[in-house]
Amino acid sequence: MGDAGDGATAARDRKVSDMLFGLWQEGKRIAQLPADIRPESRAEGYRIQSLIEAHSKAPLFGWKIAATSKAGQAHINVDGPLAGRLLAERVHGDGATLPFGANHMKVVEGEFAFRMARDLPPRAEPYTAEEAVAAVADLYLALEIPDTRFDDVTKVGTAQIIADNACAHDFVLGPKVTADWRSMDLAAHPTLGRVAEGAEHPGKGANVLGDPRLALAWLANELSGLGVTLKAGQVVTTGTSFVPLPVKAGDRVSADFGALGRVSLRFSAS
Repeated sequence: MGDAGDGATAARDRKVSDMLFGLWQEGKRIAQLPADIRPESRAEGYRIQSLIEAHSKAPLFGWKIAATSKAGQAHINVDGPLAGRLLAERVHGDGATLPFGANHMKVVEGEFAFRMARDLPPRAEPYTAEEAVAAVADLYLALEIPDTRFDDVTKVGTAQIIADNACAHDFVLGPKVTADWRSMDLAAHPTLGRVAEGAEHPGKGANVLGDPRLALAWLANELSGLGVTLKAGQVVTTGTSFVPLPVKAGDRVSADFGALGRVSLRFSAS
């Protein structure tokens, strides 16, 4: 793929974006993108991903970080984290009942999510975790239901996964944390993912790039490198704190964050 300013490249990017978005809406998958339009770098993947915002009628809700834990990286066969966009149409409230549909990955992740109080614009100097947290308004508890538009996400590589919005699908924004989370050690904080009458997966904040606050700074710096502002009001969900929970239609799923609270969802039976 060529330079972003090239008209043919822009048309090709749009073709890829429209293809992936169509597959998402239809619940369909492909082995991988055709060779002549396949992104080959992170930058190309992000360029394609950015076009997904045109499919939403609302301002961008926020950002997700895929593969912030070793388990998450193994799950999609990448060696580091990836950023993706959260579309407002795919955000749900605590306790929501969601269609299971054609979900291919069939997992749920429990996450720490930050809502920003002010912008973090692009700059030459990297943001520190302290600077990133200082720009946060509130901490929320969240569940992410990722999915892929590829038959086997472990075989397509980083650039295609980024183009496919880093496996974004549905997102549940749970309760705002009322405890004094800023004074807590979020890295050591325990979490527990549970499927009613099914699996239980313990976790902790350290599974998220060592600390959810470090993950937030990573996202701010990843966007900065792309020339993108992390905006006030946007939500950043920082990646799964436990090994992704396997789920099926009809399951009730929760993530218990102890003193911080609990978030849940239910999948419809069909």
